[in-house]
Amino acid sequence: MTIELRAPEAGADSQEMPRSRFVDRELSWLAFNQRVLELGEDPSTPLLERANFLAIFSSNLDEFFMVRVAGLKRRIATGLAVPTPAGVPPQEALDTIRSKAYDLQKRHAAIFNDSVRPELAEQGIHIVSWDELSDAERVELGDLFDEQIFPVLMPLAVDPVHPFPYISGLSLNISVRVYNPRSEKEEFARLKVPPVLPRFYPLQSDHGKARFILLEDLIAQHLGHVFPGMKILDHHAFRLTRNEDMTIEEDETENLLQALEKELLRRRFGPPIRLEVSNDMDDVTLELLMTELDITHNEVYVLPGPLDLGGLFALGAIKRPDLKYPTHVPVTAAAFRTSESDEKPDMFGAIARRDVLVQHPYEAFSTSVQAFLEVAAADPNVLAIKQTLYRTSGDSPIVNALIKAAESGKQVLVLVEIKARFDEQNNIVWARKLEKAGVHVVYGTVGLKTHCKLLQVIRKEDNELKMYNHIGTGNYNPKTSRIYEDLGLFTCNEKISRDITRLFNQLSGYAIERKFTRLLVAPMHLRPGLLNLIDKERKNALEGKPSRIRIKVNSMVDEEIIDALYRASQAGVPVDIWVRGICGLRPGVPGLSETIRVRSVVGRYLEHSRIFCFANDGDERVFIGSADMMHRNLDRRIEALVRIIDEHHAADIAAMFDLAMADTTATWHLGSDAEWVRHARDESGERLTDLHDEMMRRISKRRRPTTLA
Repeated sequence: MTIELRAPEAGADSQEMPRSRFVDRELSWLAFNQRVLELGEDPSTPLLERANFLAIFSSNLDEFFMVRVAGLKRRIATGLAVPTPAGVPPQEALDTIRSKAYDLQKRHAAIFNDSVRPELAEQGIHIVSWDELSDAERVELGDLFDEQIFPVLMPLAVDPVHPFPYISGLSLNISVRVYNPRSEKEEFARLKVPPVLPRFYPLQSDHGKARFILLEDLIAQHLGHVFPGMKILDHHAFRLTRNEDMTIEEDETENLLQALEKELLRRRFGPPIRLEVSNDMDDVTLELLMTELDITHNEVYVLPGPLDLGGLFALGAIKRPDLKYPTHVPVTAAAFRTSESDEKPDMFGAIARRDVLVQHPYEAFSTSVQAFLEVAAADPNVLAIKQTLYRTSGDSPIVNALIKAAESGKQVLVLVEIKARFDEQNNIVWARKLEKAGVHVVYGTVGLKTHCKLLQVIRKEDNELKMYNHIGTGNYNPKTSRIYEDLGLFTCNEKISRDITRLFNQLSGYAIERKFTRLLVAPMHLRPGLLNLIDKERKNALEGKPSRIRIKVNSMVDEEIIDALYRASQAGVPVDIWVRGICGLRPGVPGLSETIRVRSVVGRYLEHSRIFCFANDGDERVFIGSADMMHRNLDRRIEALVRIIDEHHAADIAAMFDLAMADTTATWHLGSDAEWVRHARDESGERLTDLHDEMMRRISKRRRPTTLA
């Protein structure tokens, strides 16, 4: 079956749609982060998990400012900004974003100070102030400060001889005003809270209790040691966020690696876009910071301390299972299990018998994807391995297996996407290590990020070559696979194998493939392919044939895709959208989207898989892959969706959708007013089904196949 790529034509079936049909992308993202915050706010969430969600919220918001707010601000400054798809002027959009973000940050701080912090104390986990310490503890901490903290501190004075220091992005700082008895003047100094030291400094604890003091509080109590002979007048915490988005003109440089390294260096000196200050900061200090950092009042966020609650990630190390989610132990995918515990699975045999669909983190990455690559690297019958790497862990067993394969004489091709945002430096290190081991490393396509998740193993069997493939929705990263929900298909289907071989040739050479049989590939084929599949459902509905569309993505913002879904809905097609984050679509609008439902699942795992299902008049088409419904994925990235052929796999995916869209499952529902409403309990107050718990229960019950299909 060759996938039809023709896009639907605008004509008699299309009609004028209201400008207000789109939701602002940035506000929708803030709504997603609000859903994260609501989990931190919910008293039914285990307490240490609540602290973790507060940390996630903080980290998410930092990236939002560094990239999205910074980008909008830059476009406004250069005159390149245009109204949003919803028709909102750029400056108005920026002002609304700042106001909403500020409200969320204040709510975030209040949840920690008024709820999570005191409840932690009730459970014996105390974040104490200096005043709460005993005299003996203060003496002990004074010695610790002198021995372990003072040598690391680097106070920077500001005076006619010392200019205002550079403040690095996301660093936590202490502003200090001192009185100099020699000059009889007030002076200013900046003291950076060292990120190399624990933010929550542990104190001696007993009887299962844990006590911490914030590092900035400990430093503040010893400022006299840092500035001897000076009178400490005042001190306050502050934190700066800088523009850390990057622009690289790939077609103007011959060495992408060197260009990226230069840009990473420049990133450290990006312009400020947000200044967070403690709410006790005096006006003199605030004005000085605003002047020196060239920050306006609109970019100042006055918050109750402590600032930077991303530090709460550290509390996850506390050994209190009673305050965390119940343990989920990933299982080995049924197809890869053996009858004996010490028996090694025949992974190639299992895949040859039947396609295998795995789902992380319910099914272990280590006994599926990682094991498959390690077996391939050691197998003397394997001649070559090809793989894309977008993000991977710092101590990656994936990279180590590729190196071992190359060192054993196998042909190994790895396409490393060194432009993966905030993983650039890590990917550069791995790219160079792979090259030194003899791996053929390719750095992607000019102007396009390679985001698809592909792995191909070429094996010699009975004097013939057979290709084994893995096509995934998530990165080849053992660490994130424990918390990211993703799907991966193992197959040796000949048509898929040929498609993947051709795609790798296109990525590493000069081949221009215009047709794929079982893959939808961006940027050439994916958009028209999806538009055609959506339009086919619309036509089927008009003709009275079975029709339905189900889509699961991280983000749904592409206007052309959204309009196609609106047209399908106007024809009566039932449309279910399962989105984790941003959604620019308005469901349930009379005459526009009455048949569209949108749900979001946010919880212990990060929903990351992308799934596309089309009823197709009873001959269902199901695809999984790496693409979200965003301009960048459809037009500026190499993405790949693969069609799922096995009926059992399609049924499993359908059952997962049924669970996610059921009113008995805890989800957020998006209304036509673009507001998300949480549905966590039924009318009697009982908690609704947790999707992640239920999926773990279902998948753990799957049995090893005993007969061949």
